Amino acid sequence: MLKSSRKLLFAIEAVLDIAYNAGDTPVQSREITERQGIPRRYLEPVLQQLVHADILIGVRGPRGGYRLGRERRRITLGDICRTVDGGLDAEEDRQDTEGSELGREVLRPLWTGLRDELLARLDAVTIEDLCEEARGRGIRRIGKTALDFTI
Repeated sequence: MLKSSRKLLFAIEAVLDIAYNAGDTPVQSREITERQGIPRRYLEPVLQQLVHADILIGVRGPRGGYRLGRERRRITLGDICRTVDGGLDAEEDRQDTEGSELGREVLRPLWTGLRDELLARLDAVTIEDLCEEARGRGIRRIGKTALDFTI
């Protein structure tokens, strides 16, 4: 189904917050909660999904938290969407064989095409693009030093 969930929006906000506010130390989930207003009970599972997908790196310990798993320019909104929402339920749509012939042969291909177009657009937007947008709008950064690495 073509949709954007709260969970997906929380994930994008969290990754953007980490990218935009990263300083010398990892960003703690508590800080993200305070800045973005995302309830911690929703945030922690999303952050763990992003760690398992290598979008984020979890750092353990009292000064632990989260860092980006790769360069901001190499993390797209499509990556986050596929990780958190499974690509907007693409697999569920493929396995659904019930319904009318009109639905299967006309409506579902249209819906699939729209979903694919949306994912292509999300793949074209990077976390770096969003950081640039935030800088352009004068949004204040919290971190002391922007950390980004180049390979």
